[in-house]
Amino acid sequence: MGVIIIREMVGRSPTSWSDAARRAVETASKTVRNIQTIEVVRSTAEVRDGEIVEYRVDVKIGFEYEG
Repeated sequence: MGVIIIREMVGRSPTSWSDAARRAVETASKTVRNIQTIEVVRSTAEVRDGEIVEYRVDVKIGFEYEG
């Protein structure tokens, strides 16, 4: 068992909080290998004219250190 590094990110989506989380992982995986965990720390949304226009999740993404 090695070391797990935690990176914090904000995922955004026009459709849902789960899609925002998926997008955060998708974006992180472009530069990070061996993603093993995700923790949703907070869910928020932007509202305009009484409608949700953007879902946001603050996430902690954990990946194994390779070094």
